[in-house]
Formats: sequence, structure tokens, C-alpha cells
Amino acid sequence: MSYKKAGLYPPNPVTARGASTKLSSGKDKVVYTSGRTVLIRDLKNPGLTTSYSGHIQNATVARLSPSGYYCASADITGKVNVWDTVGEDQVLKGEYRVISGRVNDLAWDGESKRIIAVGDGKEKFGAAFMMDTGSSTGEILGHSKAINAVSIRHQRPFRAATAGDDALIIFHTGAPYKYEKTIKTHTKFVQDVQYAPSGDQFASVGSDSKIFLYDGKTGDTLAEFTDSPHKGSIMACSWSPDSKSLFTSSADCTVKLWDAQTQKAVTTWTLGSGVNNQQVGNTWSGQSDLVSLSISGDLNVFDPRTGDKPTRIFSAPQKSVTAIAPSSDNKTFLTGTADGRVYSYSTSSLESTGLGGENHSNNVSGLASSSSDGKVYSVGFDDTIREIEADGSSFLPASASTASQPKSIAVAADSTVFIAEIGKIEAFRSNQRVFEQKPPYEPSAVAASGSLVAIGGEDRKVRLHEWDGTALKGIAVLEGNQGLVSSLAFSPDGRYLASGDSSGKIILFDPKERKLVTSRWAHHSARINSLSWTSDSTHCASGSLDTHVYIWSVAKLMKNIPIKNAGPGGVNGVLWLDGGKAGRLVSTGFDGCVRIWDVAFHA
Repeated sequence: MSYKKAGLYPPNPVTARGASTKLSSGKDKVVYTSGRTVLIRDLKNPGLTTSYSGHIQNATVARLSPSGYYCASADITGKVNVWDTVGEDQVLKGEYRVISGRVNDLAWDGESKRIIAVGDGKEKFGAAFMMDTGSSTGEILGHSKAINAVSIRHQRPFRAATAGDDALIIFHTGAPYKYEKTIKTHTKFVQDVQYAPSGDQFASVGSDSKIFLYDGKTGDTLAEFTDSPHKGSIMACSWSPDSKSLFTSSADCTVKLWDAQTQKAVTTWTLGSGVNNQQVGNTWSGQSDLVSLSISGDLNVFDPRTGDKPTRIFSAPQKSVTAIAPSSDNKTFLTGTADGRVYSYSTSSLESTGLGGENHSNNVSGLASSSSDGKVYSVGFDDTIREIEADGSSFLPASASTASQPKSIAVAADSTVFIAEIGKIEAFRSNQRVFEQKPPYEPSAVAASGSLVAIGGEDRKVRLHEWDGTALKGIAVLEGNQGLVSSLAFSPDGRYLASGDSSGKIILFDPKERKLVTSRWAHHSARINSLSWTSDSTHCASGSLDTHVYIWSVAKLMKNIPIKNAGPGGVNGVLWLDGGKAGRLVSTGFDGCVRIWDVAFHA
């Protein structure tokens, strides 16, 4: 048995109100951070998207070197990692703590040798250093508050511009970089500054809704863009490859394309209204893909040659993925996230979309599919159960409230939804509570097969019940777990019940004979978060907090396939695709990435 990586559904950038989120690009790739992960996302070929998980703290910005061989990424503690983008190993070239606080932006020089990192430090707000040794190559001085952005002229003589919360732009000469002059054009926070690829000019944008143009060599102010101005804070700007056009994104929910020579607005795109449509970052990818980031996390792709709306919108989680379930048509599967949203993923392409309708307002703790009506049911920490349409496209308006916080969800053959909650077991049908029970133990997990319902408890026991449509009748107690039961899954044929616990152990039971089959599935070292069976009931996959995925064989109980470090931070969900056929598995978890694995089962 063996496996190989087969693809990645990337998460979207993490955003914050009132703060610019830095995106960058290289050819047809968009580079950004999401939590601790750095994504290099290929817009033309999603299968070439890669992720980097070398940060211990949340990453804030990432930029490819002009050569394309390296990427520099930084985090909230002031640490910059320089790593190799060629090959799968992502070898770390250098790790440097450059300031004593959050790094807000990075810039490479044109020779891919020097880096300037800026942000919110205690002793200083920026540092210039060599990418291979970390040794200083100048000083970044002149600001009295946090620096939001930096850009370096790629041609000699090198120049650099930094922009900060003190409403100042500081012009530096280099290398080594040193203070040259202060530019006082803006009246509020300066959010972004960018050199044109030609090096002849650079532009700045700010919270005062203004755009200015400067001479690239001297730093002299050349012009202000006054035609058709934005009506809100401008959070980001990017230049076209030919240095003739400028692209700006604003909190007024608009994106504008400007002619840099005439300072006139060529095109304005409006992305609706409300906070979710505020634009907080952008980058110009390739020749014609203008990418702007909504505060909701959506990546909007514009083409200057086409009309009034984005040509594509990429939706994906911004937070940890906490639950997973298949849809009835097997063409999509669904995930729930820590911020209450549910996303639909296509099994034929590496794209995801956010579900329409009213999402949960808090962590999605469980998703479960119904084999009888095709619907998917979700529960969240907002103490609500919701229904999702059979095609997995949207939430239905109907919902019901649970008595306490849900932990786990399962659907029986008659479409009755069982929920394990704090101190309670509840059953719902057609959004009506049809049964509730306050057991003498604390429920922690639930699973159903036909009319058989298994409930796991914090007392390490699994209780089997028969559901007659109105009540649960206890028929057996199964023992063998070493910790609280955290995940349960019946095999599709009902012959087996896998029970994972908080110690990392999986016990395989025979629910009909009510006996233990094996207790040898014990390779995980932390809580089991998810279990998934193949449709032929021969293999079971497990995902754990220990970051690993294991695939277990019923025929050969001692055989397994370990997929180590399958999900940095912990695996929260595993699912066999294509109707549960053995061969293609997805795993997801803390970092928001959904990874695809091709698994080969050898005789």
C-alpha cells in the first residue's frame, strides 16, 4: 500500500477590518498567507498550487524573489523565513528575527539578494538585510509609528520607499539603505507604496482616499490622482507589467484601474456594498489578471478588457476546517469552518465556493449526510441545526435550535438527525425535536447505521441503541477505548464500528456480535478527530490532532498506510471521495487546506 500527493484546495487570505492584507504575485501565481501557512496559488493551473508550513506563529506577508527561486515570508513575532520554492522540500535558506513585533510587509531588491522587512517593532520599525546571511545592509529610519508597506526599486541605483501610520513616506537610497528624505503628501495612514516595474515611478495610497505619484530616482512628488477618486480608505495598489497602469482597491467596495500617465480612471468595478465587500488587498498577476481581496476572503479576479464584474471569484475558508461530509451526488463534498461558514468543493476541479443562505455564526462542529433524502445537516456552536440542499449549493431557510452546545451529528436511515450535545442526546426530524434524553454519562460522539445508533461517552464507553422512530432503546455497551470517545463511524455494510478516542487509539467493534475485533489500531499519539470508511467497508482512514492520517485494513489488521504530517496543526477531517471508492482521500484541518491523496492498495 502506498500514497502520493494529488492536489490541494487552498484556503483564502486572512483579513482584518481597517488593515491592508498584502498579496503578491509571480507570473500567473498569487502569493499570500493564511494563518501559519504560506500559499503560492496558480490561477491558471490550480493543480500547481503549493503550501509552506514552516511558521510556528501566524504568517503576515510573503513575497517571491525576482528570480523566482526563493520566497521570503514573515510572521507576527518579527521573524522572516527565506525558503526554496524549487522542488518539494522547500529547504530553509535562512531564518532571521529582524524586528521585535509584527512584520507588515517585505520587499526584495532586483538582484534577489537583499530584503527590507517593515512592521511594528519596539526598538525599530524596519530592517534591511542580506537574504543568505541575515547581515545588515542599511538602516530603515524616519518613522515614529508602525510601517505598513515597503517597496524597492529593482534597477540600480537602488531606492526604497516605506509608508507608515504616521502619514509619512520615507525615501531611502541604497544599497546599503539609508534615510534620504521625508515625503508628507498624505494626511492619514499610508496603507501601501509600490514601485513600477520600470523603476521610473512609485505610487502611494492611503486612508485619506488619495493616490500620489513620485519620481523613482529622486522621490520628488509628480502628481496626485484627482479624477473620479475613491470614497473610502485605499488599502492597496499594484502596477501593470508595462508600468503604464495602476490598480487600486478601496474600502468603499470599489476597484479602479488608472492610466498612470494621465492620472485618469479607466475602469471602475463595484463589488456590492457592506463590510464584506470592502477591498483590503490586491496584486497584478501575469499580464491581465487583476486580483483584489474582499474582507470576506473572496479573491476577485478582473480582466481590464471585460465589463463590470469579476471574471472569476475564488471562495475558500479563512479559518480552520472543523468538519467534512460528502454530498449525495458525489460531485462535491462540504466542509465546515471555525468561523461558522460551510464551503462546497468540486471533486473534478480544485475549486471551492461558499454556500448561499444563512451560515452558522460560530464554529461548525459537525456535518452529516442523509442517504435517504440527499440533504446534508450541519450543527454549530451557535446551538443551531441547519439543512443544506441535496446539491450542496445553499442552506435551506429552515433551522432548529438545540438545547445545548452540539459536539457531533449523525443521520439514521429514516432521516432522523441525532446530535450529541453537552449533557444531552437529541433527535430531530423536519426541524422538529422528536426525542431527547439526558443520559447519566457525558455524550461525546454519535454515529448511525440504519436503525442502529452508537453513542460514545467521556466515560470511554460506546453504547449501542436501536431507534424505532420515537425512542432509543439501549442494547449493548462496548468497551475498550483508553480515552473519551471522540469519533465514531460505522462501515457502510454495518459490519464494523470504528471508535476513536482522545488517547489516539481506534477500537474496531463488530456491532452485530457486540464484540471487539481489534485494539491494535493504535499508531496515533493524540486525539482522533475523524474516521471515514471506503464504500466496500475494507479500509478505514483516520485523522488526528497529531497531524497524521492512517489508513487501516480490515483484512490485514496489522497493515496500515501512514501519511505523516498530512495537516500541520492537526487533521480535523478525512473523507473518501468518489462515493467512498478506495483510491482518493481528502484530509483537512487546522491550516484550512484541503489536501488530496491518491492511495494505492496492493494485493
